[in-house]
Amino acid sequence: MELNLFMNSLELFSLKNKVAIVTGALGLIGKNHCIALSEAGANVVACDLDDERCKIFASSLSTKSIGVGVDITNKSSVEKLRDKSLNEFDRIDILVNNAAINDMFENPQVAAEQSMFENYPLDMWQKSLDVNVTGTFLCSQIIGTEMAKTGKGSIINIASTYGLVGPDQSIYKKPDGSQSFYKSPAYPATKGAIVNFTRFLAAYWGNKGVRVNTLSPGGVENKQDEYFVNNYSAKTPLGRMALPTDYNGAIIFLASDASSYMTGANLIVDGGWTAW
Repeated sequence: MELNLFMNSLELFSLKNKVAIVTGALGLIGKNHCIALSEAGANVVACDLDDERCKIFASSLSTKSIGVGVDITNKSSVEKLRDKSLNEFDRIDILVNNAAINDMFENPQVAAEQSMFENYPLDMWQKSLDVNVTGTFLCSQIIGTEMAKTGKGSIINIASTYGLVGPDQSIYKKPDGSQSFYKSPAYPATKGAIVNFTRFLAAYWGNKGVRVNTLSPGGVENKQDEYFVNNYSAKTPLGRMALPTDYNGAIIFLASDASSYMTGANLIVDGGWTAW
């Protein structure tokens, strides 16, 4: 990638005329990734399972953007995403692999027992592997190959602090000491895989001008029970959970020329959760 050595520092963060694909675009953080990239000038391809909702959301962004329904675990579906993006914009500059499953147990009466490692269902484990790991693999392979052909691009894989450290199960305890839920094994295992998959891709495609980095966010406050928010915040040096907008700067940085000499790295934005 050739950079203008006389570019203003703030201009390095501009994504004007760039095209960014974001998977999991309808989720809490995914929506903010799309908004941030659009505000920085990128045309966004907002992707999630629901095609119509993706289109409606994309129409609300500040740049020319499109919504595309996609199943990231299905190769032909991802290939159609690539083709639609190229047909619409004739280029792909940024891929944010954000789509992921974070286990939710529908029946709170059995959540504690079902989420225990000893009882954790194999089908839930497999589904997380399919979406969190295989989905990231397919999107990177199919869309990243287009970047490699053109000799430039930025892939951002969204991991988690739980890809770096083991879950502290005590933060899920209620004030009376009972355990309502255990953080299950699939999410930490798959997010840990993403961190090292990033390193593989960075080393593999470095000579093709494709940069690949990980963004590891901490937990986002989103109407959780007060006891959980308090427990989580007490373990964080900044004393709070993240706001959905706390990752906007990081995503723009990793997508833009501001991080042009950065690849294979893991940018941890967690309020200090992993610092102690």
